[in-house]
Amino acid sequence: MGDTLEFNEIYQEVKGAWNDGRLRLSKQAVVYKNNKTGRVDNIAASDLSGCYWRRVSLGHGVRLETKSGNAYKYDGFRESDFEKMSNYFKANYQVDLTEKDLCVKGWNWGTARFGGQLLTFDINDQPAFEVPLTNVSQCTPGKNEVALEFHQNDDAEVSLMEVRFYVPPSSTDEGVDPVEAFSQQVLSKADVIQATGDAVCIFRELQCLTPRGRYDIRIYPSFLHLHGKTFDYKIPYTTVLRLFLLPHKDQRQMFFVISLDPPIKQGQTRYHFLILLFSKEEDLTLTLNMTEDDVEKRFAGKLNRNMSGSLYEMVSRVMKALVNRKITVPGNFQGHSGAQCITCSYKASSGLLYPLERGFIFVHKPPLHLRFDEVSCVNFARGTTTTRSFDFEIESKQGGQYTFSSIEREEYGKLFDFVNAKKLNIKNRGHKEKNKGMKGGDNAYSDSDDDQHDAYLERMKQEGKIREEAANDSSDDSGDETDESFNPGEEDDDVAEEYDSKASESESSGEGGGSDDEEEERKKPAKKPKLVKEKVERKPRKKAEGKKQKDPGAPKRPLSTYMLWLNANRDKIRSEYPGISITEVSKKAGELWKNMTKENKEEWDRKAEEAKRDYERAMKVYKESGGGTSSSATPKKDKKSSSKGKGRDKKSKPSSKSSSATKSPAKATAGENESFKSKEFVSSDESSGESDQGKKSEGSDDEEIASTPPSSADSGSD
Repeated sequence: MGDTLEFNEIYQEVKGAWNDGRLRLSKQAVVYKNNKTGRVDNIAASDLSGCYWRRVSLGHGVRLETKSGNAYKYDGFRESDFEKMSNYFKANYQVDLTEKDLCVKGWNWGTARFGGQLLTFDINDQPAFEVPLTNVSQCTPGKNEVALEFHQNDDAEVSLMEVRFYVPPSSTDEGVDPVEAFSQQVLSKADVIQATGDAVCIFRELQCLTPRGRYDIRIYPSFLHLHGKTFDYKIPYTTVLRLFLLPHKDQRQMFFVISLDPPIKQGQTRYHFLILLFSKEEDLTLTLNMTEDDVEKRFAGKLNRNMSGSLYEMVSRVMKALVNRKITVPGNFQGHSGAQCITCSYKASSGLLYPLERGFIFVHKPPLHLRFDEVSCVNFARGTTTTRSFDFEIESKQGGQYTFSSIEREEYGKLFDFVNAKKLNIKNRGHKEKNKGMKGGDNAYSDSDDDQHDAYLERMKQEGKIREEAANDSSDDSGDETDESFNPGEEDDDVAEEYDSKASESESSGEGGGSDDEEEERKKPAKKPKLVKEKVERKPRKKAEGKKQKDPGAPKRPLSTYMLWLNANRDKIRSEYPGISITEVSKKAGELWKNMTKENKEEWDRKAEEAKRDYERAMKVYKESGGGTSSSATPKKDKKSSSKGKGRDKKSKPSSKSSSATKSPAKATAGENESFKSKEFVSSDESSGESDQGKKSEGSDDEEIASTPPSSADSGSD
């Protein structure tokens, strides 16, 4: 069997939401790690007092009780795991794994029993349900009842808001009110924040980045109180996950970051991180509101009653002692400028990215913490705006992608070495491994840092050199040819001479009675401007506007099965992935829809069929009542009238051209350098003369077809 037992996909219920994780049983302790938050529950083997095996909604579950009164519940086991776990508990923990059934009668009267941190409601000596008192946010006693309100979890689809217990009057103890006794039992174990007594210490006017503003921080034994001009926040120490102390890049300021789960709320805004900004030059002398004996007894040498030093040191030291969490600081990473962070942008906001020993943290807007064990791979991408920067992309195992852009190119080598040393999966690393194989070095750290950064950057440099060499070679070989072939002045002169020679020939041929070939050549350039002008006239499409007109009284078309499902689940997707963009919502919805089973899709198929039937009925009633007939008939008449009007306009335009063309030859003979235009004007006179003699020739037929629609031809014959 081995010294340890490990189980994957074990679920822990946290305020109505299921969080998956891994459970490991060893001889020293029972360890459970939450995959989402990274929180670790470490239960010492000597602290276990009872273990129970129960049938629950997710198969089978284990409930572990400690001598201090705490209870831990883990679900998701298979029935075959019972014997294996029972033998392990008995052999290593000297505790029996007892089977215990839950009462499923559905009765709402029974016995309330307080045990440790749990309120158990028993029916016939069988537990019906359990209420963790740490989830209680408020306890309100009444005349004969007690109302319990609970903390809410944003990740839970359905949350329990309130439970009321009716407490009948007791005839045995006349001096004790049973309702008051019940409420006192709840309040003694509940996570109800009551600011009773004086604060241990107070820090005045601290600069807070999230939530933004200046706050007075009052330190109480069990919670932290942020008092601002507009808002107040009370943060229990049990909700603090991690503490970070990060130096600013300017080496004159410090960030103190507090990670919270669940986050503090202000309306619809959730703050998962509390970020304080301190100046290194600001000092403070602090005196705790406790006696020397109380300080020594409570903090065991971690704090003194009188302390002095930098302000950020005082705050971090007090928080570490009260929260009982380690403070995370940057590791051995140093950027190009010597700082322990990298300047970059995330979601169009500039900030600082800190590579830590076990993850990355981005400060400050929006704050983001990514642990290495939840990172699937990283990618180094070329910058989208300039070649002097690059992007650093991180993909998580849950499918999220985080892009840190506008990182200076000089930081590339340092960041790549850090990621490589942490053995993270690098997406664009294939070419690097090939180059290593060619050199014959199997060790990834054998060469120097400058040669081992990544083949991606080296390949880009080589391609740039090749392009430059090719450009230089081509400019040396074909430099003379390009100079001769590209001369704007000479090209213009050649074109002008060519047209001038043709124009002079046309004048001489006109005097001596020109040939038919020359007349055809004169007609060809006259057709082109007519075709071009006709295209310009066809640009405004007013016909399409009539087609797009919709009857506002007509029933709307029904939505498809996918769109019905998307409209119902869009808010849910946004709540599960806060900060996701619109395109990412559509992409995530497509993945969820693709992975859905046919049984889950049947419900939406039925809704789509019902919507379709409703649409067909409404459309039938709409058509029977005469809807859609008048609106569809009117646009056709308008189209016919507009087409006729266009034909007349096109017919009338050539006449204006011909009249202007008859006046132009006189100007052409009087002026100089007008021989280029004479050919076009002569052809227009001849074409107009030919059209007066007879319109049935081939040239005139082609012009009529190209320039005017059939309706204009009919009107012209009239």
